[in-house]
Amino acid sequence: MTPFNLQDFSVSLPPAERLQGLVTQLRRHFSCGAVALLRLNGDSLRPVATDGLAQDALGRRFELAQHPRLAAIAASTQPIRFDPASQLPDPYDGLLAGHEGEPLAVHDCMGISLYVENDLWGLLTLDALTAGTLDAHAITQLDRYRSLAEATIRLAELEQERLSRRLAISPSLANDDSGATEEIVGQSRAMQAVLREVEIVAGSDLPVLLRGETGVGKELFARRLHLLSSRRNEALVHVNCAALPESLAESELFGHIKGAFSGATGDRAGRLDAADKGTIFLDEVGELPLSVQAKLLRTLQNGEIQRLGADHPRTVDVRVIAATNRDLQDLVRQGHFRADLYHRLSVYPVLIPPLRERGTDVLLLAGCFLEINRARLGIRSLRLDANAEQALLAYPWPGNVRELEHAISRAALKAANTMQERNQIITVDPRWLGLDLGAEIGILQGSDSPPESIQPSSALPLKQQVEMTQRTAIRQALSRCHGNWSAAARVLDVNSSNLHKLARRLGLKQ
Repeated sequence: MTPFNLQDFSVSLPPAERLQGLVTQLRRHFSCGAVALLRLNGDSLRPVATDGLAQDALGRRFELAQHPRLAAIAASTQPIRFDPASQLPDPYDGLLAGHEGEPLAVHDCMGISLYVENDLWGLLTLDALTAGTLDAHAITQLDRYRSLAEATIRLAELEQERLSRRLAISPSLANDDSGATEEIVGQSRAMQAVLREVEIVAGSDLPVLLRGETGVGKELFARRLHLLSSRRNEALVHVNCAALPESLAESELFGHIKGAFSGATGDRAGRLDAADKGTIFLDEVGELPLSVQAKLLRTLQNGEIQRLGADHPRTVDVRVIAATNRDLQDLVRQGHFRADLYHRLSVYPVLIPPLRERGTDVLLLAGCFLEINRARLGIRSLRLDANAEQALLAYPWPGNVRELEHAISRAALKAANTMQERNQIITVDPRWLGLDLGAEIGILQGSDSPPESIQPSSALPLKQQVEMTQRTAIRQALSRCHGNWSAAARVLDVNSSNLHKLARRLGLKQ
């Protein structure tokens, strides 16, 4: 066994890097194939650091009820080793790096539960492909290193708490994950920057305008803003402004009294009433009728609402979060949106990046959706092959996360129909994803000349067409140069440092 370098744990590191360093050292120390640190969230486990597993493993969520090995480790206060002959399904089947898609038929596996302040924090798991690697001595060693692992976790949490105090938010809420489908998954610089913006503004009552393309997850960010705010215990009321008929929009938002219009047989509170003391989320706010915009401006200015047909206003205490995929400034210029309301809503604008600018986040999200579909379809293991991963990275995702979710669901269903038996590992290849990117996949595999079908669609804005062309050129150069960035820069006739900057802006590098 390789000795630990304890100095690595004494230096100041960001929390994520500290946990990653822990699993890397453990893998080296035990000479095993993979190590994973998983945090318990309700009834599921979320990988927070892995070494030796496929990249999409970080996006997966493992339900304890579906994974008996993980459930056994969580239920025990002692290290547990699973014999190579164990018939219990392995949660990492098909996910070990270098052995993707292969069943883990004969291998060693052990794990240990981790506690922080007497509460079960999560698990540490180790897998080795060679039987006998993780023997009785390894079990003793793992038990000895439990305290180091728990201390490292606690130190990472203290660092997160210090950061949270600077941002004036609750650290426990900053780390909150409320289910795989509700969680904001992403480790890219672009996403981390947005999450920091959200944490900064969440503790205030300032109106927030969430901007971004369709499908980027604006509703998830609105929920996170609410959960991190002082209003977290009050209602979060969601209003889809695009779905409000113009004739009913005012009544829906502000309410009405009996007799206000034909069919108003009694008083009815509006959505702003329901959000009193809490938060209202106005999705697609650019679709609000101008007549309603004027009344909403009054609410933002002095907290007053007036029910349709009422003689006197009422006072409400509401925090407003709005979202749009449209350019509100352009709507203002066209006369379709009030300039004064725009300025009231956009006190703190937050731009959510499209998926194509989030680099390898697409693989984490794909892993999350793969695991959801694996459980839904009752498949032993569902994973992507290398070409499918490249296709996901190359595709521009005009529908963003929502489009990715649908693509993975379709692929999982098609893949499930090909399996001969329920217990086999299913590997998704590009044809099942249904993405129009055959030409780009050819480039990534070393093709010298891109077919016409990879040319950017003229239906896209010019900026997106330019960025797609740049991504294709960089990927083609990297493929020819076997991943050597300096050589690729020479092929492209650009300065190497400028190429790195451009690649980061395009989401090709972290």
